[in-house]
Amino acid sequence: MASRLEDLGSEVTDHGGSLGRAETLFPGAPKPWLDLSTGINPYSYPLPDFPASAFERLPEEEALRDLADIAARAYGAPAGANVAAAPGTQILLPLVAACVPPGKAAVLSPTYAEHRRAAALAGHDVREVQDFATLFDADLAILVNPNNPDGRVINRADLLALARHMRERGGLLVVDEAFMDVGPEAERLDGDVEAGGIVVLRSFGKFFGLAGLRLGFAIAARPLAQVLRARLGPWAVGGPALAVGRAALSDFQWQAEMRAKLMKRTAALDVLLAESGIAAAGGTPLFRFLRTHEAESLFNALGRDGILVRNFSGDLHALRVGLPGDEDAFDRLSRSLRRWRHAG
Repeated sequence: MASRLEDLGSEVTDHGGSLGRAETLFPGAPKPWLDLSTGINPYSYPLPDFPASAFERLPEEEALRDLADIAARAYGAPAGANVAAAPGTQILLPLVAACVPPGKAAVLSPTYAEHRRAAALAGHDVREVQDFATLFDADLAILVNPNNPDGRVINRADLLALARHMRERGGLLVVDEAFMDVGPEAERLDGDVEAGGIVVLRSFGKFFGLAGLRLGFAIAARPLAQVLRARLGPWAVGGPALAVGRAALSDFQWQAEMRAKLMKRTAALDVLLAESGIAAAGGTPLFRFLRTHEAESLFNALGRDGILVRNFSGDLHALRVGLPGDEDAFDRLSRSLRRWRHAG
C-alpha cells in the first residue's frame, strides 16, 4: 500500500504556470516571462481592504456560513447548506472520490490529470475514457464541463440522465465546473444537486484571477455536503479567503462586465492566432485550445521568446494558450508569432 501511495505521489505532473520549469527549458529566454500557460483570468478581482482580524484570528463559523450562502446565490445552488468551502478544489478531489466505496472510476478524457490521480488515491480502479456513454458503467463518473483543455461541453440533459443512473446504482457523478463562470449557464448542474448522486466542483481562483488565494467549493445534496464539511474540519478556509470570496461572489456587476471583457479579448486572440495560420480548435473565454502538427515548433519558438504556453506530453499536436493581460502582452505575443511564421 505504501508503495502504491508513493507511486501516486510521483505522478503529479505539470499543469501550467510553472516558471521554474520554463527556466529549465529555456534558460536564455528574455525576462520577464509572459505566462500564458494557465487558464487563470489575467484581470484579477480588486482586493478589498482586510481587517487585521482576518489574519490575527481564527475564522468564525458564521463567516464560513455566510460565504456558503453567497456562493450558493452566485452559482445557483439550492442553499448554503449545499455548499462545502475548501482551500481550493484540489483538496476536495480525493475527499469527494472517497464518498463512494472503492470501485470502478471513469474519467472523461483528455482532461485535468488530477482527477484520475485523486480517484486512485481514494482506492478506485480508474480508467480514462473518451466516450461519454462509458461513464454509465462506472461507480464514480468524473468529467470537466466545460472541459480543460479543449472546451468541450456536455449538455445538462445528458448529465442529469447520468446522475439518475448513478443514484440508482449507489454511485456518484462528479462534474468539475472550474470554467463554468465563463461557460453556458444552461448546462450547469449546481441547481440540481439536491436530488443526489451529483457533486459539482467550483473553482474561485480561475475566473476571479486569484488562484493563489486557494478557495473552491463542492456543491452537493445537503447530507453529502455536510460529510465533506466534516472531513475538511474546522477553519478550512482562512480569513483573507473568506473576506475576498464574500466580496467577489457578491459583486454581480463586476462578474457581468468581466464576462463581456473576456469575450472581447478572446475574439482578439483568435484573430491574432488566425493571422499566424492557426485557428483555435476549442477552448473557453479564459483560454484557447490549438491543434496543429506545428505544436512543438510553436511551443519552442514562444518559449525562446520568454512566452510560456501549455503543451501536453500525451498529445504532441495540442497547445493551450491563455489570454494576454494587456496590449503590451498582446504585442509581444504578436511579434513572437510573426517571427515563428516567417522562420518557416
